[in-house]
Amino acid sequence: MKIQVLILYTTSLEKQYHFYTKTIGLKSSHKNDTSFAVHVGSSILEFRKSNESKPYHFAFNIPSNKVEEAYQWLNSKVTILPFEEKDIIDFPNWNAKAFYFYDKDNNIVEFISRKNLNQKSNTIFSSNSIINISEMGIGTSNIKQIYNAINELNPIEIFDGNFERFCAIGNEEGLFILVNKNIKNWFPTDDDVYESDFKIIGDYNFEYRNGKIINFEK
Repeated sequence: MKIQVLILYTTSLEKQYHFYTKTIGLKSSHKNDTSFAVHVGSSILEFRKSNESKPYHFAFNIPSNKVEEAYQWLNSKVTILPFEEKDIIDFPNWNAKAFYFYDKDNNIVEFISRKNLNQKSNTIFSSNSIINISEMGIGTSNIKQIYNAINELNPIEIFDGNFERFCAIGNEEGLFILVNKNIKNWFPTDDDVYESDFKIIGDYNFEYRNGKIINFEK
């Protein structure tokens, strides 16, 4: 599943622009008074100015042989969010390793290396090494309802989990992480989960607004 464009909302447009372009070093594709966008590998991450925004969770795929190098590169720029005193977290069931950090809106951003994809790199890790946006978290009080709404747009497989607490749908190239906000918090920080509005363009084109999936044409 490909995520071509992910559109999020922010109350801190300038701080976020500086964070993603200067701290992380992503290349800007546009910037004006109300929005900006950056290249995240083959994907675009866009932030739009809003009077209100709720924290998100999303992830970037990185080369499968670069997790330690990427960690060292990023650890000099941001504070890594640990889990059980570990910065790099092993997910054996997913054959993956990941680490997490906050951006300026306290969005939980993840770098994840998935061995099954076998996407290796021979170059020194930099922001140019990031492959794509590979996960978008969706907070809800009814996982099954959200899954059905997305599945009606375009059939999508359950990758892991169930309809009770947590359900990852899609594949390792792109996943929606459906979380029951009433009984589960975000990993690894235990932050509250919200029904945070966003738009997405790619293999699935929809807006998530007020806890509902709204289809739109690309």
